[in-house]
Amino acid sequence: MAKIDDINQRILRELCRDGRQSNLDLAEKVGLSPSACLRRVQELERAGVIKGYRAVLDPAKIGIGFVAYVTVGLNTHTKPAQEAFERAISRAGQVTECHNITGTVEYLLRVEVADLVAYKHWHTEVLGVLPQVQSITTFVVMDSPKDLRA
Repeated sequence: MAKIDDINQRILRELCRDGRQSNLDLAEKVGLSPSACLRRVQELERAGVIKGYRAVLDPAKIGIGFVAYVTVGLNTHTKPAQEAFERAISRAGQVTECHNITGTVEYLLRVEVADLVAYKHWHTEVLGVLPQVQSITTFVVMDSPKDLRA
C-alpha cells in the first residue's frame, strides 16, 4: 500500500483538480522532479489509491436538465431483496450513483435526466414498478455550490 504522506496528498489533490495535466506541471506544483513525481503517481495507481481517470461532463450540454437525490425504502429487508433491487438499479442508466445507507431507508440514488417529465416517467415506470420498493422520496437539486466530483 502506498504511503499517503504530505507530498502524495498534494499529488492527489492536484490530480483531482486536473487529471489531465502533464507530469511536468504536476511535478512543479507539488515541488518534485518530474521523475520522482511520475514514480509516486505510478505507485499510487499500482496501489489502487488512484482507481482511474474520467471526463467531467457539462450536464446541460448532454441534455441533463434535472438532477435529484432519491431515497428508497424496501418492503423486505433481506439479502435477496437487496440484490434484486441493486441488479435493477444497475440497469437504469438514469441512476448515476447508488448508495446502500443506514437509517430509515436503505438506498440513496442520484438520478440525472433531461427534465421533470423524464423524471416522472422514470419514477413511475422504472423505479415505481420494482416489487422490492416500499417508499420513494425525491430531493430535487436546485444548485450545487460545492461539488468535488466536477
